Amino acid sequence: MDKKKVEYYKKRLLAKEAELLRLATKSEQDGREADEEATQDIADKAANSYTKEFLFHQSDEHRRLLQLVNEALERTKEGTYGQCVACGEEVQQKRLEAVPWARHCIECQEKQDKGLL
Repeated sequence: MDKKKVEYYKKRLLAKEAELLRLATKSEQDGREADEEATQDIADKAANSYTKEFLFHQSDEHRRLLQLVNEALERTKEGTYGQCVACGEEVQQKRLEAVPWARHCIECQEKQDKGLL
């Protein structure tokens, strides 16, 4: 992949990284605030518990995506961005447009989804 394309994807990855950090922090903060609300009855407690669990799950998901973005940024530094980490073939451009942090080509991603990789 040429340097111009790598720089383009690097900018997209950096923007996604900033967005995910903001979202993860906000979800965690909202989860903690939900815990501080004074509840009166068991239904309110259950609703608060559900909200708190949902927000922390959302934060975990943001952090998981953040890890994938950081790994992709590391690959831009190493010069391996755009190559499948499993087979070494080039990841399809359409795939990178949709998911710039993609680690695998479509074929290897399908294998991983089936537990074969």
